[in-house]
Amino acid sequence: MVQTALAVSAAFVLVGCVEPAPQAVSKPAPSYSVSRAEARLLPVQRRVEPVAERYCRDRLPAGSNCDFNIRVDPRADAPANAYQSLDRAGRPQIVFTAALIAGARNDDELGFVMSHEAAHHIEGHLGRKQRDTVTGAVVVGVLATLAGASAETVDSALDIGATVGSRAYSKDYEIEADRMGTVIAHQAGYDPVRGAEYFRRIPDPGNAFLGTHPPNALRIDVVRETAAGL
Repeated sequence: MVQTALAVSAAFVLVGCVEPAPQAVSKPAPSYSVSRAEARLLPVQRRVEPVAERYCRDRLPAGSNCDFNIRVDPRADAPANAYQSLDRAGRPQIVFTAALIAGARNDDELGFVMSHEAAHHIEGHLGRKQRDTVTGAVVVGVLATLAGASAETVDSALDIGATVGSRAYSKDYEIEADRMGTVIAHQAGYDPVRGAEYFRRIPDPGNAFLGTHPPNALRIDVVRETAAGL
């Protein structure tokens, strides 16, 4: 059972990310190509990346990988999204879709989103979500086993436990990334409060039980509060 839970967790890290930002309302016009998106993102990357990497080196243990690979998703029709993941070598990646870049009204929004995703890596959210996933799977699986459930039922319990575990602290992780992202964006010369206006134009997830993201209004308040203290 523990091996099954570990397999679930490993697959999550290989293919997943710390929860992607909610999709924006619109997709880019067909003329908004990946190359055009890359051109718009590049000046923001040049300002945010060195600040994020310095912040990463200052906060993480020596030898940690702080060499961010920031890129645009090659699928021009991918919905608006930005996420942080690790490649197979353990290098942190921040990926934007052309739709998100097209939907950003200014560089402050792009700078804040990039800083937010970098903060996910610096805060170790991928590893923490992996542990949450394993813990949820093991706990629920053990309970099902002790209750005398069949092997098939235990397998289902593992899946349910993994899902619950992976989402248990997702909202907290998003708030942590918003706080640190505010600091990084500010240090990179962007206005994080203006950048967080992006949240006003995307669907509000509300405060759903086991939701992956906190309410948009709360996130804006967190950014304003953090920025006020800088």
